[in-house]
Amino acid sequence: MFQSEIRPSQVNDLLEKVRNRSYKHYLLRLVIEKARSINNKTIDFDFPVTAIVGPNGGGKTTIAGAAAILYKEVAPSQFFAKSGKFDASMANWKIEYEAIDRTMKNNDTVRRTAKYHNLKWARTTLEREVLIFGVSRTVPAAERKELRKCVSNNFEVNNDRVRSFSDDVAQSVSAILDKDVSQYKNILVDDKGNVTLLTGINENGESFSEFHFGAGESSIIRMVLQLEACEDNALIIVEEIENGLHPVATIRMVEYLIELAERKKIQAIFTTHSNDALLPLPSKAIWASVNGELYQGKLDVRSLRAISGQINSKLVIFVEDEFAGLWVQSILSNIPDISLDSISIHPMKGDGTAVKVQQHHNINPSVEQDAICFIDGDSEQTEKPEKMIYRLPGEYPESTVYDEVLERLDEVSGELAIALLKPYEFESKLKDIMQSVRNTNRDYHLLFSQLGKRIGFVPEARVREAFLTVWCRLNSKYILRVSELLKGKLPKESDQVCIVQN
Repeated sequence: MFQSEIRPSQVNDLLEKVRNRSYKHYLLRLVIEKARSINNKTIDFDFPVTAIVGPNGGGKTTIAGAAAILYKEVAPSQFFAKSGKFDASMANWKIEYEAIDRTMKNNDTVRRTAKYHNLKWARTTLEREVLIFGVSRTVPAAERKELRKCVSNNFEVNNDRVRSFSDDVAQSVSAILDKDVSQYKNILVDDKGNVTLLTGINENGESFSEFHFGAGESSIIRMVLQLEACEDNALIIVEEIENGLHPVATIRMVEYLIELAERKKIQAIFTTHSNDALLPLPSKAIWASVNGELYQGKLDVRSLRAISGQINSKLVIFVEDEFAGLWVQSILSNIPDISLDSISIHPMKGDGTAVKVQQHHNINPSVEQDAICFIDGDSEQTEKPEKMIYRLPGEYPESTVYDEVLERLDEVSGELAIALLKPYEFESKLKDIMQSVRNTNRDYHLLFSQLGKRIGFVPEARVREAFLTVWCRLNSKYILRVSELLKGKLPKESDQVCIVQN
């Protein structure tokens, strides 16, 4: 199970800092009235490190670019270049902003606008340092034109152009790449330092140049060098943060940005296709952009494919969280003749998000498969069978399943004991332990984990599976009702398919 190096207290402190607007410079909100596929959508930056996730062409770079061009030093053409008559769609683009700029207003926010009208951009900008890291950062050194002068047996520079890494740079790079770079150097190739070449030391003490670095390694070192040198309160834009990185390094890079937000009060916005990049972030730090729609909250990449219709399943089911998804899957597996391989179930990290995503999915003309939504019993959303939104029984899924099995344990104690990897005779102890766990539990999400530890470190996943299996056997009438409720919507193993032969 993933465990972030970032403590919950650090996350909460940063969320609170944004709520209290305790920044010198900070982009709080942007409203894209029109830009590419996005119309009349608002993005709130509730956390200083924000991930924009979505499919290719979904609008991720549009959001990142819209944020960047609020500031004077970023030319709109860097993100929104116009190619003559071939970009007629740029007419009447407009973006509005709410930001903090204490050099202008000490006790209030400032509002600005950027719009493309009459073949040119009109902006009311703000001053702030902005660092932009595009996908070209991972181009190998051997393919970069500015470094060709370094490819020679005669290449040398004076010692005053060879710079050691600062402690902050060396420690940050080492934390991301899990590699000691304290002896690495940065060489200034030209007089102004606009062109640089990295060098390293191998285990044998032999030096090697950046031409022998991995592309991901090189890009991380160069990014950290710039980030450690940037001003406090700078804005950082990173496109496809996972580009060239191992999944673990991707996680550590995001954790580094969070640590930098604490230490240097920076604000970072990055785009990604990686679930790993989302792991260290709170739900409010994640926005999904899909076909012009925006969703705030943790959505994994598989869910995004379902939203955009880029999957092969015949039915999509959206639920609030992982356990609700497992519960629905168990229910469906007990309905005869159902083709489970043709159904995909996607946790959405919230009832409002699940309903919103399901409704947008079903009105998307490019999506062929239907989508169903199951909300929890305590959800504030409204059950609407006519729109294929259904409510699960009970109040909270984990406690509902646990309590119903506990209440009828005399009927299934032996079966449950075996499912929990215990001998049949363990049934005599099981009820007392289950009742004790229930009595002392304060967070129903932890019921199955706590029971697993009490009966001998049985994995939580195994305990959940055992309870769901037994619950389904005890609730055959409910499963029959679900079968009738979804009649005609569930794909069947007996459905005929047409095999086209060329």
